[in-house]
Amino acid sequence: MITGIKLISINVDDQDRALEFYTRKLGFELLDDQPMGEGERWIEVAPSGGGSIFALTKESGAQSKIGKAVQIEFKCDDIQATYKELQSRGVSFTAELEKAPWGGWAAQFVDTEGNEFVLGS
Repeated sequence: MITGIKLISINVDDQDRALEFYTRKLGFELLDDQPMGEGERWIEVAPSGGGSIFALTKESGAQSKIGKAVQIEFKCDDIQATYKELQSRGVSFTAELEKAPWGGWAAQFVDTEGNEFVLGS
């Protein structure tokens, strides 16, 4: 039976730029970075202590997917502190931190490739 998510692939145009964003701005750990054929690499990053792995992929013919169709919400213990920290690191938010009618908090940000994510509590 399915027990969880093994890996989430995020299509990117520039793997170096994406790697810097995920490790330096979001604070993810680099798990793997190795050649995968001519001009391509296999890169895996993950939140510190988290169970989710993200592959920063540059697929031939997948350019139309970059900046689209990623619907991932990141959780955090203290959303206000995390929001302020990410802003101080230069993360671009497309929707400011707001309290939702049901009581949770959320903000939306974009990576260097145009992929949008939600930071939620």
